[in-house]
Amino acid sequence: MTRSPLLPVGFALALCLVPASRSLFLASSVVEYPLPRPRAFPHDPAVGADGIVWYTDQANSYIGRLDPATSKVTDYATPTPTSGPHGIVVAPDGGVWYTANFTARLGRLDPATGVIKEYPLPAEARDPHTPLFHEGKVWFTVQGANLYGVLDPALGTAKIYPVPTPHARPYGLVAAPDGMIWMALFGTNQIGRINPADGSLKIFPLSASAARPRRLIVDSKGIVWYSDYARGKLGRLDPATGQVRDFACPGGDGSQPYGIAVGTDGRIWYDESGSDQIVAFDPATERAETVKIPTPGSVVRNMAVDSTRARLWLALSGTQRLGKIELK
Repeated sequence: MTRSPLLPVGFALALCLVPASRSLFLASSVVEYPLPRPRAFPHDPAVGADGIVWYTDQANSYIGRLDPATSKVTDYATPTPTSGPHGIVVAPDGGVWYTANFTARLGRLDPATGVIKEYPLPAEARDPHTPLFHEGKVWFTVQGANLYGVLDPALGTAKIYPVPTPHARPYGLVAAPDGMIWMALFGTNQIGRINPADGSLKIFPLSASAARPRRLIVDSKGIVWYSDYARGKLGRLDPATGQVRDFACPGGDGSQPYGIAVGTDGRIWYDESGSDQIVAFDPATERAETVKIPTPGSVVRNMAVDSTRARLWLALSGTQRLGKIELK
């Protein structure tokens, strides 16, 4: 375990895509927090009720903790070396859960003690990807093995489900207001809805055959928004009607949209990994702003919203940094 206080650096002004007089929102900026560990590779971030930011350092197999008030960083080594921690989420009890992508395990870090407990998964779940803590259990995708699953922490056992579409590459995972779970199927033009009561899966096809949804979120109305990585689009699926709409990314077809979140301002925030910028899309007006990331090469694979403090946290993979946007 290591500790190091570092000061945040950097900023970037938003580039408005519409005249300022017509925008309902002020320009935003990204503040960067350098991480002390050499070759740190923050893959995903998560934020707790206390505002502490947790992240996976996949390259070094550490779980990181950032205190935004002091900029102090604390590292916790995963019990299994080179486990490749990938996704991360903070449960209501404060426990920090992560997927050990290289070793078919889930892990839980106790923030009070720093102790990590590992949960081995069935052998076929060889590359657990995105975790979701939902109704007392940990759901997760298994991209390479074309599976999804659920761990009951009380029993320490996991159940695995196959995705019927071959090579679907289950990726992003998120809970909806109605309790259902949505899953992006990155290898195909489909999105899945999981019923957590029995693990059953319903497939929602996307109209464009070349669509490749990578990450997704669900807004307060139950609308599913997703980053169409292959086509440079922001996608919108209405589950009630099956209607799909596409919105061109400001960065164009090669913008490679990736991490995505619903901000406390009601906008859909997502990363253009091909252009080093964050996009804020207003569903009401269908207008967008872009926010430049100061350090080039900052692929944002995932985002986390601190609803209490109206902040958006970014894992700036490839640049050894985390990023923060204060939402309006």
